[in-house]
Amino acid sequence: MEEREKEKAKAGGRWPASIANLTEMASNLDSLNKLLIKKVVYVDNETFAKASLSSEQARTIKALEQRVETLERELDAAISAAARARTEKRQAEAAQKAAELRQQEITKELENTTKVFELHMEELRAKQQEISKRDKEIKLLESIIQTLGGRESISADG
Repeated sequence: MEEREKEKAKAGGRWPASIANLTEMASNLDSLNKLLIKKVVYVDNETFAKASLSSEQARTIKALEQRVETLERELDAAISAAARARTEKRQAEAAQKAAELRQQEITKELENTTKVFELHMEELRAKQQEISKRDKEIKLLESIIQTLGGRESISADG
């Protein structure tokens, strides 16, 4: 039973506090209402529509300005990328020209080496022919010597 009485006492204390809060809130609302009435500017529907349109246009302009800034940054990045690409292209072209010049040098070197090799081959063939000719002469002289040497040995035997 005591618990019920305590709950009633608590409930009895809550209602007066709630009513005091509501009264204070009503007073605050009245004060706010009076303040708004003093500070408010009343406009007709046409002026309000124009103000709303202006406000909407201002928001649209702000959004478009941000989009323009974004596009400008993207354009700057694209211009920088194009400049880098042109630089890389020039470097690649220079490297290609250098490689072509080196290839021409190597080709000339190979052609010169081939010519020198051909000259050496001709010289070797000429010397080989000379050696072959002398070899034949030596064989002829050997056979003459053998023939003469054989006659002398025949005449010495006979």
